[in-house]
This record gives sequence, structure tokens and C-alpha cells, in this order.
Amino acid sequence: MRKLLIGILIVLVVGGGLATVKVMQIKAMIASPWPTQSETVATAVAHEETWPETLSAVGSVSAAQGVLVAPEIAGKVSAIAFESGATVSAGDLLLRLDTTSEEAQLRAAEAQADLAKITAERQRKLQADKTVSQSEVDQAEAAWKQAAANADNIRTVIQKKTIRAPFAGKLGIRLVNLGEQLDAGKGIVSLQSLSPMFVDFSLPQQDFAQLQTGLKVQAMADAYPTNQFAGEITAINPDLDTATRSVRVRAKFANSGELLRAGMFARVTVRLPREDPVLVIPATAILSAPYGDSVFLVVPDKAGSTNLVAQQAFVRTGRMRGDFVSVASGLKAGDRVATAGIFKLHNGLSVHENNELTPEASQTPTPPNS
Repeated sequence: MRKLLIGILIVLVVGGGLATVKVMQIKAMIASPWPTQSETVATAVAHEETWPETLSAVGSVSAAQGVLVAPEIAGKVSAIAFESGATVSAGDLLLRLDTTSEEAQLRAAEAQADLAKITAERQRKLQADKTVSQSEVDQAEAAWKQAAANADNIRTVIQKKTIRAPFAGKLGIRLVNLGEQLDAGKGIVSLQSLSPMFVDFSLPQQDFAQLQTGLKVQAMADAYPTNQFAGEITAINPDLDTATRSVRVRAKFANSGELLRAGMFARVTVRLPREDPVLVIPATAILSAPYGDSVFLVVPDKAGSTNLVAQQAFVRTGRMRGDFVSVASGLKAGDRVATAGIFKLHNGLSVHENNELTPEASQTPTPPNS
């Protein structure tokens, strides 16, 4: 019994000592400060700008004049007077079809016309002497006119077999070869006038009241992502498409560098005469959620402190322009918002700024893979 009591006493002493040590460790941990989590973010300052009111659309480029040159009459190609890709003036010879048969017919027709003319003149002289009747004179003059018309008809056929450029422009790739037998209407070469060019696009009916000729238009084509082409509206359809309830608009571009080509896809921005002041921030600062859009403000954790924390604020956004978005409510000028790393933030989280690796936002971004 005595040994048992001694063993129990030893266990109690050891257990009490261990409990005392553990309590002291817990108190030390409570007394020591907890490590603070911090995240790195990029930031931007909300600022005011003046944005013009604009309308956006997509359209297609077309030439002021463009045609696939083709013969009206079938024939054999006897001469080709152009090279693929050449620039031509109005009236330049492009191609000639064989006209040897028509030229022979023309000589015969001209001889008949000359004979008919002489006969008609002789009949008029005889009629003055009362030798022939008026009806004989009329028949002779009619025969002369008919022979002249036959000659003119053959000349027209020869002219139609001589293909000339209907207007100045740039030729495409030649589609025929010397000696080839062409059917009427078979394409010879594409001819496009490259200056000016048109861009046709459609806008919804609610924008119809804001449209007028003369409004400035900017266009961008994927082929030239860094170029902005300036033009103006020259025509607006008087009626709307009954299927889409949209109005078709045409803008004219000088295209002095001949960069725009027919068939290109273009993004169009119509600039309205009204301009409005807006508060803007980079679009990457917006955190979208089913319950609304929000941003994270970067503010001091307390007055006069240099430590920064994230503070969520709900906003109502407006128009976008390039990498920027306008904010209708929820922010004021001078507020600093997080623009990168926002998905790892929450209210009260400690943050520090680092804008060294963040690309600069632009109103006209041109990423290399656009």
C-alpha cells in the first residue's frame, strides 16, 4: 500500500509539472503577435477624363468602283496588253479578241455604204431635173442609211472585242491566256478603284436619331492592328431592315495609302458631337459577381499609417474604351484601386503595391495576337 501511494504521488507530481509547462507555453503563444498575411497588388488611381459619345459597329470594306472585267461577245484572245497587279488609267487597253472576220465584213459594208451614198446623191440630182420620182430618191437615201448602219454595227462589234479599262484602278490576277477561246461574260481580270473606299455597317434603330451625314468615323482592320483610318458618314439608308430593325450606313475613307481593300472586315466607331466627363479606371480592376460589380480600394489601415489594406467597394460601371471602363457610381476621383491580383483579396487584407511588371493601360490597345 505504501508503494502504491508513493507511485500515485510521483505520477501526480510529474503530471502537474507537465501541465504547468503546457500552460506556460500557451500563455507565451497568446502573448506573442500572430504573423500577418500580406498580398502584392498592382494599383491605379481613378481619374476624370472627357470621352466623346460613340457608336460601335462592325462593317465590310467595299471599293467605290470595282468590277470583274469580262467581254460582252465571245471570241479568241489575240492580244493581252496588261500585267497582273498593274495600275491602269481609264481607257487603257487590256485585251483584244480576234477581229479579222469583222474587219473584212467592215470593209465590205463600208464599200456598200459608199456606193449607196453615191447612188442617193445621183438620184437627188436627177430628181431636181424631174427625171426620177421622189419615191426613188427616198428609196436610195434609205438604202444609204441602212448600209451606213450595217457598217456602224460591225464597228461596234470590233469595239466590243477590244477590252479597255472602264475606270482608273488596280488590276488583280490575270484569268485568261493568249489564244484562249472566251465565252461572253467570262472574267478576264478584277479591277478595283482603291481611293476612295467605303465601309458599310449597320446600327440598331435606337441609334437612328443620332445619325447624320458628315459625322466622323474611325475604322480598324485586323490586317493593320496599329492603324486607325479616318473617314466620315456619306450616306444613310432611308429605310430600316425589317428583319433586324437596323439601319445601313456608309462611310467614306480617303485610303491614301491604299491599305484598305474590298472585302476586309472592319471595326467602326462613329463619333457623335457630344462629349461627357467620366471617371475612369482600368477594366482589370472590376470584379464581376452575380450580386454586382465591385473593386478593391487600397487604403491605409488607419489614419496616418503607412500600412495598406484592401477594402471592397461596389460600383456601377458604364462605357468601355480600350483598356478603361467608366464608373458611374461607387468611386470618386483620386481613389486608388487594385488592378492586378484582385482575386486573392478580401476586406482588411494587408497589401503592398508593385506596379513594375504591370503593362500600361491604353485607350487604343493593340496586342500582338489580336
